[in-house]
Amino acid sequence: MNTALSAEVLAKLAQYDTPTICNVIELFELRPRHAGYLDGRIRACFPHLPPMVGFAATATFRSAAPPHQGEVYSSLLEQVASFAHVPQPVVVVFQDLDDPPVGATFGEVMCATYKAFGAVGLITSGAGRDLEQVEALRFPCFTSGTICSHAYCHIVQLNVPVRVGGVVIRPGDLLHGDRNGVTTIPLEIAAEVADACPEFVAAEQIVLDYIKSGRLDAQGYAQAFRESRERIEALRRRLSRKRT
Repeated sequence: MNTALSAEVLAKLAQYDTPTICNVIELFELRPRHAGYLDGRIRACFPHLPPMVGFAATATFRSAAPPHQGEVYSSLLEQVASFAHVPQPVVVVFQDLDDPPVGATFGEVMCATYKAFGAVGLITSGAGRDLEQVEALRFPCFTSGTICSHAYCHIVQLNVPVRVGGVVIRPGDLLHGDRNGVTTIPLEIAAEVADACPEFVAAEQIVLDYIKSGRLDAQGYAQAFRESRERIEALRRRLSRKRT
């Protein structure tokens, strides 16, 4: 699987928070505004870490019963080997098939392994553990909670579509996440999103600068707000024309 996105584009995307990325994606009108981002069940374990940007390497997971064959960590070796078949850098994405989750999807050893093999983060619909040790790795993780034991943790399938936080994620999907949550970015507009972010931020800054000025009245605020919206609308029209 290949991607035309350059390291420069990924670096640009990483300069902005996930809400800004979501705001700019909306301007393209490629999908409904309530689609494409993970819901509130999935939260950042380490909110202070900078934004995570990478391509999904997916897997399904269980821990409620022993695997039919092999030991609980045996598929980890196969998983990291599969990273070579996904665009880089990788974000590991797990769907926990147990409902509710029984054991932690990840811990220190797994995250250290993933990072060593080039992964830049992890998302799971299940739980995590060893949070202090994983935090020290500066490895962003997004989970639905924390569980102290791994139980019978094992990977069921690799590189299949998974459902996490209400969103279907496929191998190679582009993901952006920070303390606010995680969104997918359609690959066909990713470079344009990266280029549009500075202009969107500048447009919003008009209102923020007015508020910070200390010279506030309703008329002045309305003027700043109107100028901000006009610039965003102009950006939307320009992006829309480029897509036609």
